[in-house]
This record gives sequence, structure tokens and C-alpha cells, in this order.
Amino acid sequence: MSERLALEHIVRDLHRARLAGNLGDMCRLFAERGHFEIAGASADKPIAIRADSIESFRPWLAMMTKVFRLSRYELTSLIVEPPRLAAHWRVDILSKVTGTTVPTELVDLIEVDAQRIVSYREFFVPRS
Repeated sequence: MSERLALEHIVRDLHRARLAGNLGDMCRLFAERGHFEIAGASADKPIAIRADSIESFRPWLAMMTKVFRLSRYELTSLIVEPPRLAAHWRVDILSKVTGTTVPTELVDLIEVDAQRIVSYREFFVPRS
């Protein structure tokens, strides 16, 4: 399998695990050490998460899978330039706390080494 195709599989596996709320499958894609960042705006406030290991990032992923349900997934573009890739995607995010669903635009900037994500930056905003 080409490196480009392998990177495409990693992002598709990550998104599939996110949609399923499968914490174990998500965590298996990440390297033990690496940079993790999520930044954006919810319907009413900014959100920023930073961590430098899967150990410190895993609790955030666990919280996200418990609190949010994703649906209506659409991968709108995928740019692969090994070892990096960028994915632009859309999803509806349901908060299990408030019961509100927010259509959302997301961009993932990912770097991979040895078939594991070593740098992950996600940016998101509500869409109209």
C-alpha cells in the first residue's frame, strides 16, 4: 500500500471511530507522545484543548465520546502530502447534555510517523 493511501486510511479510520464513539479505536491511531490540539467555537463559547501525550489527551477524547454524538458525516476534501494530511469535513454534533444539534465544519491537520498520528490539530466552527 502506498504511503498516500495509508494516510487516507488513517484519517478515514479516525473519523469512523469518532462517528461510532469508539474510544479504543481512536486511541489506537495515536502515538504515545505527540501534540494534540482542538480549537474552535461551539454555539456560544470558544473551546481549546491541548495535550502532549495520548495519556493526557485520552480523557478529553473520552469526554467527547460521552457528551457528543456525531451524525450526517461528509468528508468534503482530503489533501495528502506524506507525512501530513488535511481533512475538511462536516458533521452534525448532538450534545447529550443540552439536546441541541449543531451543524459543524471541521478541519483536521494531521502528521503521521510509523503509522501513528504524532500531531493532530482540529479546528471547528458551527455552520449555518
